Amino acid sequence: MLKFYYNPRSPMARRVWRGLLEKDIPFEGIVMNLNGDQFQPDYLQIHPFHHVPAIVDDGFRMIESIAILEYLEIKYPSPALLPKDTQALATVRMVQMVSTNELVPKVLPLILEEQDSPKFIQAKEHVEKVLGFFAENLKDNYYFGGENLSLADIIVGTDISFLPHLGIDFSKYPNLNNWFERLMQRESWKTTEMSPEEYQQFKRVLIRMIQQKVKP
Repeated sequence: MLKFYYNPRSPMARRVWRGLLEKDIPFEGIVMNLNGDQFQPDYLQIHPFHHVPAIVDDGFRMIESIAILEYLEIKYPSPALLPKDTQALATVRMVQMVSTNELVPKVLPLILEEQDSPKFIQAKEHVEKVLGFFAENLKDNYYFGGENLSLADIIVGTDISFLPHLGIDFSKYPNLNNWFERLMQRESWKTTEMSPEEYQQFKRVLIRMIQQKVKP
């Protein structure tokens, strides 16, 4: 059985978790507490960079959430999470990369900085630009790839789920707001979404990890 190494508060792990649930792939979940579990020699053999998630499928090791999701899509093709139409597929690929490269790096300042700080203001402006880009590419579609859920929806939907906790809603983008509400009704989201209490726990752990890194 596929082994899935994760922490439920990790956004990158939740990407893969939701992909496994949407595809109904049986798996053994192995929770990493991130208080030292990730540095154990056995886990470093699987993930030498000591992050989550990671999977081991029939002895085959994979790290990096997008790569894992692509692997799962190829090996377990039903239900399909990538559209066949060329432009729809290109949109899915583009949107998930924009989320990873443009949105995710700006979430950290929103969590850590004071709201009147230049870093916070710049990050919020950039996030709003990204949300506008998402809304433009979603158009009137149900999902980014068309009528069916895609990997882009899993990735973007996971990445932007932090924003309501940070006081950023999607009311300026009605199509994006409706899309996000549809995602939140899916069983995979109900199973995996963080509660406000879990978000606060995640924030405390994140701050502690960053503080430990900057200690002399």
